[in-house]
Amino acid sequence: MNDIAVLGAGMHPWGKWGRSFVSYGAAAARAALADAGLDWRDVGSVVGADTVRGGYPGYVAGATFAQALGWQGARVTSVYAACASGAQAIGTARAQILAGLADVVLVVGADAAPKGFFAPAGGDRPDDPDWLRFRVLGATNPTYFGLYARRRMALYGDTPEDFAQVKVKNAAAGALNPLARYRKPVSAAEVAASAMVADPLRLLDICATSDGGAALVLSSMDFARRHGHPDPVRVRAVSTVTPTYPRTVLDLPDIATDSATTASPAPHTFRASIARAAYEEAGLGPEDLSLAEVYDLSTALELEWYEDIGLCAPGEGAKLLREGATALSGRVPVNVSGGLASFGEAVPAQAIAQVCELTWQLRGTAGDRQVPGARAGITANQGLFGHGSAVVAVR
Repeated sequence: MNDIAVLGAGMHPWGKWGRSFVSYGAAAARAALADAGLDWRDVGSVVGADTVRGGYPGYVAGATFAQALGWQGARVTSVYAACASGAQAIGTARAQILAGLADVVLVVGADAAPKGFFAPAGGDRPDDPDWLRFRVLGATNPTYFGLYARRRMALYGDTPEDFAQVKVKNAAAGALNPLARYRKPVSAAEVAASAMVADPLRLLDICATSDGGAALVLSSMDFARRHGHPDPVRVRAVSTVTPTYPRTVLDLPDIATDSATTASPAPHTFRASIARAAYEEAGLGPEDLSLAEVYDLSTALELEWYEDIGLCAPGEGAKLLREGATALSGRVPVNVSGGLASFGEAVPAQAIAQVCELTWQLRGTAGDRQVPGARAGITANQGLFGHGSAVVAVR
């Protein structure tokens, strides 16, 4: 096993704080170091997940965080992979540890997101698929989420009431999380009464944009044992796979599918392949999971992730939800942190925040939202332009 240890996890609360992303990331980093019982000078490498503006790289995050914490000579790396940036940063840190380049690596992501929904950055970029889907199709993120919801309704018979129950579930979990932005239970009636944004999705079906930060202190297993961590939470797999040709289902920001006239489609969708690669590397399967943290940009997309990570067959996500299997008290709780429904998007931080939640759950320190006896969990999300993102953690 190529396990690495999670010695520390820390976050800055999500919200709209009106400060620089650097302050959020530095606060999360200090919290993670304190959790690990290490000094900043013990860190041999810093991997920063780059901040974004409307889907495009923003600031040089690795060196920015290293400077904010105080120059001490650490190796530094900056990673950009849209919403998968955090998982890519964890993967980079793991590679450095396993290669013997550093015993201790600090992974940090933070953002100060714009108000409202994400919009494209200025300027003309006709060779940029994200710019094209905004400017040529008018397909904003909520439009994209709405199209996916409509597709589920047409293919599987999902209903707006099913989508609303995802929000109800995640809001109940978020109400128990002191780091969440929204800490209030929500009823299905409140979802139904919220403003229509992209039919059939309403305002409470779609995640907000937020400020926030998350950080992890990762180390080799030998370092962990030598420094008083005989049984740490371990990262066992990081999947950052890309799609397989041909892609025959439209998936924005691409605005056309590949031709399938000369090659048969892959047996699994892109998102399903992300989780499969993680399971294969970890030597685990969905039947071994205690919990999952998935990328609920919208309520409908969470249902799709149930299927993509193997909790049920395609088209059965809503059935799994109705049975209560993914609730906090269910068979395989999903988004016990509250998910993006309760946090909102702080893009470079969110995949790291997912692993923070797994860490606290696997340690048994998650308080009122604790999953009893948690031993293994998976995170999953997807970055634009074909960036896969999944992490398997075990105890």
